[in-house]
Amino acid sequence: MSDPFSLPYLTTDLPGVGGAIKLRPEDFRVVELPLYEPSGEGTHTYFGLRKRGLPTRTAIERVARAVGRRAADFGAAGLKDAQAVTEQTVSVEHLTETQREALQDFQDDAVQVVWVSCHSNKLKMGHLAGNRFDLRIRGVGRDALPAAQAIADELRRRGVPNYFGEQRFGNRGDNWRLGAAAVGGRLEEFVHLLLGEPRDEDPPRIRAARKSFESGQLEEACRGWPRSSRDECNALRALIRTGGAAKAGFAAVGKFHKRFVISSLQSHLFNRVVAQRIGGIDTVFQGDLAKKADTGGVFTVEDEVVERARAVRGEISPTGPLFGYRVELASGEPGRIERAVLAEAGLVAEDWRRAGAHKVKGTRRALRFLAADLDVTADRDDAGPCLRVQFTAPPGSYATVLLREIMKNGNSND
Repeated sequence: MSDPFSLPYLTTDLPGVGGAIKLRPEDFRVVELPLYEPSGEGTHTYFGLRKRGLPTRTAIERVARAVGRRAADFGAAGLKDAQAVTEQTVSVEHLTETQREALQDFQDDAVQVVWVSCHSNKLKMGHLAGNRFDLRIRGVGRDALPAAQAIADELRRRGVPNYFGEQRFGNRGDNWRLGAAAVGGRLEEFVHLLLGEPRDEDPPRIRAARKSFESGQLEEACRGWPRSSRDECNALRALIRTGGAAKAGFAAVGKFHKRFVISSLQSHLFNRVVAQRIGGIDTVFQGDLAKKADTGGVFTVEDEVVERARAVRGEISPTGPLFGYRVELASGEPGRIERAVLAEAGLVAEDWRRAGAHKVKGTRRALRFLAADLDVTADRDDAGPCLRVQFTAPPGSYATVLLREIMKNGNSND
């Protein structure tokens, strides 16, 4: 379990095409599909934000400075890829006429406001219908198109594994381990993972700081971490102040950081459930908690023969848990898999009560997503020949997971 993305492919019997993505931002285009259109009336200003090569928050910060507001005042339905060209809707309330004019005119080398309107409420995370992707895979062979189309045919028929992407697990890929230590109440392990375990791939300054921690030189470690690593610095100061008390070091880490690593743990465990059920993500079994495609409602599968026909038609999909203190687990064989995955991480269901202070209630997530209008073609642009992959995906799904099936460059434990 050391590699959070060593996961099996659904289309394991079909060879991948290799290649590379995101060689330039234009290779990865995303257009957010709104859940609703602004009404044209209200105190909240909605605007279309087009950005190139920047994280969403960085783009919003640029706009915020231009209109004289705080970035925290702005709402967005989702965070779009940085190494991409993306379009999405953003909102901010109570702009003055001067600020609104500045917003309408805003454009710099990487960010542009493309339209402005009004609505009655702030745009909140998750307020989107999905995303439309227009992607390019470069460096593939001349015979890549038939192979890619064969994989696309299988994904249209069965769906795409709804894995969380690698970005959920941090640069070191171990955020989920921090989350497991936090949920399990293993505070010494949490502090050690946060501040120790130096690796060759770490930036030199941080690697040196981690080595200092490992050797017990806490003052030296504290001086080594950059100021931007606020949680690490605060944890070290707490350890120095208390003579190395792990409880104090853990308490000094901010709530956002703790929630983030616990979210990473939820994502990792969900991925393991998908991996265990990869051959059957397009079917359901007795005891499954299945999700309806049209309403999002979740129900218990009691007659698997009847419900399997609905799964084949894409009307329902099996789900897995994003573990939390209130999440319902499946019964039967699906439930056995879910509990085994939790045990493999050294946890039991009751451990999530301990994380209740972090408000980790948990929920269910479909094991697959259906990529609408999936199309793969051969193309050529000013950067040369490529495979062009276009599709629409629901909120929360990862385009890179679909590309992973086509390319098969990554690790898998098939």
